[in-house]
Amino acid sequence: MFQSFEDRADPSTGSARLTALRVLMAKEGLAGFLVPRADVHQGEYCAPHDERLSWLTGFTGSAGFSAVLTEAAGVFIDGRYRTQVKEQVDLAVYTPVPWPETTLKDWLAEQLPEAGTIGYDTWLHVAEEIETLQNALGPKGFTFRPTSNLVDQIWPDQPAPPQGAIAPYPAELAGETHTSKRTRLAAGLRVKGRSAAVITLPDSIAWLLNIRGSDIPRNPVPHAFAILFEGGNVSLFVDSAKLDTDLRNHLGDDITIRPTAAFVPSLHSLQGEVQVDRKTAPVRVSQELAESTATVVWDDDPCILPKACKTSAEIAGTQEAHLRDAAAMVEFLTWFDTQSAGTVTEIDVVTALEGFRSASNALLDISFETIAGTGPHGAIMHYRVTEQSNATLQDGQIIVVDSGGQYIDGTTDITRTLPVGNVGEEEKTAFTRVLQGMIAISRLRFPKGLAGRDLDAIARYPLWLAGQDFNHGTGHGVGVYLCVHEGPQRLSRVSHTELEAGMILSNEPGYYREGAFGIRLENLIVVQSATELAGADARDMLDFLTLTYVPINRRLIRTDMLSQGERDWLNLYHAACRDNISPRVSEAARVWLIASTEPV
Repeated sequence: MFQSFEDRADPSTGSARLTALRVLMAKEGLAGFLVPRADVHQGEYCAPHDERLSWLTGFTGSAGFSAVLTEAAGVFIDGRYRTQVKEQVDLAVYTPVPWPETTLKDWLAEQLPEAGTIGYDTWLHVAEEIETLQNALGPKGFTFRPTSNLVDQIWPDQPAPPQGAIAPYPAELAGETHTSKRTRLAAGLRVKGRSAAVITLPDSIAWLLNIRGSDIPRNPVPHAFAILFEGGNVSLFVDSAKLDTDLRNHLGDDITIRPTAAFVPSLHSLQGEVQVDRKTAPVRVSQELAESTATVVWDDDPCILPKACKTSAEIAGTQEAHLRDAAAMVEFLTWFDTQSAGTVTEIDVVTALEGFRSASNALLDISFETIAGTGPHGAIMHYRVTEQSNATLQDGQIIVVDSGGQYIDGTTDITRTLPVGNVGEEEKTAFTRVLQGMIAISRLRFPKGLAGRDLDAIARYPLWLAGQDFNHGTGHGVGVYLCVHEGPQRLSRVSHTELEAGMILSNEPGYYREGAFGIRLENLIVVQSATELAGADARDMLDFLTLTYVPINRRLIRTDMLSQGERDWLNLYHAACRDNISPRVSEAARVWLIASTEPV
């Protein structure tokens, strides 16, 4: 099993650890200390060594941060974690803060009217964040002081940094050699007059050099830093123990391998204009560059957009990975429909699904820990079942099953909401509205130049008509045997990145009623050029190609709510599921698949 079920959150430890941190703050003369969920590479996912936020507060979500003051301690969480945080932290000492509705700068100003000095670890915060805080609160008397990491000083059994091996990624799957990528991106630097670009994101380095790592669970990325020079050569700063002969041969002579400790001295030696991403690079990078003769130029990580626009080989590989994954899902759904209410637990569901994926002999890891929340647990958007929380599926409930796999040729992410026994009309009505939102995105044609913020509302429209909504984005970007959450593209009201052909996204509207039930449906889609229509304007249009082929449970659909166009889409989608997946599954699953894809 890739997934385990131990309870990682212990609210009972929060008070003592908070007290210990405040003792250190007092010694340092600090009015506050910032504890983000971040590592020195500023990726979304952390190794156990870097789970400081979880260790201190008990909160285990994939996004959030804490601001600890002498008299208050806020845990900042977005809409996905409003329910979860209340179960994981000691509410007597920690206050959940809705973010981004309440910003850190506003909260600090309110909690510290006398102002004060706030400490922070320069490796764990990006330049944009610290600059925003200083500009907003500096005039009010606040000072932001770089310090050593105080949490590390009170964490006696902190795990060691990861030492995962790094391996080459086949050029035939990437669709481009790393030599070609480096040459292409270096040309872009020269056009802008830049001598080099500093790259700190692990998935950017993995993409650029066609390598994959094993430092982060569920995400095949290496912990490393890199500097891309205008000539196309790269300095890679990484622990040499992670590299073998095959990897060194793969990298070749244009990649200089240096120890991680050489990264800061190398920053000091740079000259000319050096490109740094203020949104992703630790503030320490720009501070160290200030000690050199180089000039920092703020610009995007040069890998971000090229990585997001997949090659034809990456799309073809992802399609194959999704067909393989869909076959496992259909086997799982066949199994699920034979189970009786009251006899199966959430852990049983997770274990069975992982087993069907593993049976393909192609699963390298799950792409995130499977969310299997029945009844009230379904309303916890990123619920993780533990041995303590494990619930038995009861008649009348619905269960949200959100899962994915890491395969050499692609990363999958799929959510299906399933009925347990006889489900009420209220749940079916909400489910159908969510389905209508997913169908709306799936059918969409839109002019080139639009961003995720322009499309997000389309998935919400059926829910809005009923006065309902969901507190997460409609979709996130997805990598190719990389991170299941990948930027910069998103289907979200906060996303300004224009959608381009080749970008892979999730399409996952939902609805959640705290203490009662949750609903989410998710397919992955890829942006493509839309076919021309007779009589249409002469303008470039885009649409989405669906990558996921797994039936949607018809027992939860109120067909009387669907328009003819929505019915047509659903019937065509189910026919494609049947045609694509039936040759790949067992006879029992084939019988189930045929029955489950009959027209509505």
